[in-house]
Amino acid sequence: MKKLLFQKTDIAPLAVFRIAFGFILAWHCFSHITSGQVKSRYIDPDFTFSHIGMEWLQPLPGNGMYYYFALMGILGLFIMAGLFYRYSMGLFTVLWAGCYYMQKIGYNNHYYLMLLFCIFMLLLPANAYASVDSRINPSLKKQWMPAWCRNVIILQIAIVYFYAAVAKLYPGWMDGTFTAIMLSKFQHPWVIELFSKKWFALFVAYSGLAFDFLIVPMLLWKKTRNFAVLASLLFHLFNSLVLRIGIFPYFSLSLIVFFYPPETIRKLFFPKKLPVQDVGYTSQGKKLLLFFFLPYFIIQLLLPVRHIFIKGDVMWTEEGHRLSWRMMLRSRGGDVSFKIIDKENGRELYYDLGNNLPKRHIQNLEICPDMIWQAAQYIKHKFSRQGIDVAVYAIATNSINRGAKRLLINPDTDLAAAKWDYFFHNEWIILYND
Repeated sequence: MKKLLFQKTDIAPLAVFRIAFGFILAWHCFSHITSGQVKSRYIDPDFTFSHIGMEWLQPLPGNGMYYYFALMGILGLFIMAGLFYRYSMGLFTVLWAGCYYMQKIGYNNHYYLMLLFCIFMLLLPANAYASVDSRINPSLKKQWMPAWCRNVIILQIAIVYFYAAVAKLYPGWMDGTFTAIMLSKFQHPWVIELFSKKWFALFVAYSGLAFDFLIVPMLLWKKTRNFAVLASLLFHLFNSLVLRIGIFPYFSLSLIVFFYPPETIRKLFFPKKLPVQDVGYTSQGKKLLLFFFLPYFIIQLLLPVRHIFIKGDVMWTEEGHRLSWRMMLRSRGGDVSFKIIDKENGRELYYDLGNNLPKRHIQNLEICPDMIWQAAQYIKHKFSRQGIDVAVYAIATNSINRGAKRLLINPDTDLAAAKWDYFFHNEWIILYND
């Protein structure tokens, strides 16, 4: 245990990852501006569907979010260079958390993972080598880091892949139904015939399951490491080209540097760097491990299994879905309409969400119970500003993996008056078998 945590190891992997991490963050932020995602997610909508409890966190007015993302992009370049690193990483973490919590339309597990890694990188000595900071202030420069700096990252990666694999152990994945649906959306003429084959959908399903279960052990074992790197390249490039999931494939590939011996990374990326002369032990970071990382990893191990203690199937209710590494698991479709009643006179009122929300917001709203509840709160707020107290009922049907549609929300529940239960089942969500 002492060797795993406190042996001095070469800092090269952390320095390489900091450079790659900063570049990926900058790329993400600037591309969001140029691709129009900042406009569609933060500027155009009248309502952004922030995480429940974070409704006070709203996008900046006017063109403010362009400046917000531009600042994050610049900070990403500062992180890459190791310039004013603690301040740059700290401010980026706060800003990233802000844009993560202020909207759920673009929710992806990798945005959550990036937030966790921002916190990690804020705590690790990532600017101690190959950084502008260490050039300006040579006293910061270090050739080594405690082994725990590398191993906490490996543990986090292992948790992500393990729970991603466990989540796939359900019929819709194992029989290739979901992967067939996923592949059918890719209509490139070169591969359309291959992607339409049942055997290929099964191949993708089982190879994806095997990858998630085995990739970390294979990367850790010297005899299978190079093969695992090749498998990672193929897997993540396939995901990037077919699924188009942004920066996550490249972020995942950048983490490979932590699985090779630090000396190998030093020789490959920093051939002029001196090797670690003192290969003894250090007590650096003991309190950080005990008071931050220990409780942190206990929470990380518990969050993905919390749905077991919530009534209903998480695949249907979505309760316990987020923060659980349940990635690319199912295709979900639905319809929702709202019945609005003036409580004073019983008159039915009309409100067109489509006039105030972009198409993608409506599409996400239709399949997420928490967002249906938020929409009801939003409608209530709109009418209350006119002095009208309303009840809001939702008629919502959903299907999983293109199956038969079922009623999702109890149509007799006034969602405007309903409370959101953060920890247990919301009874107005109809269970799959009810």
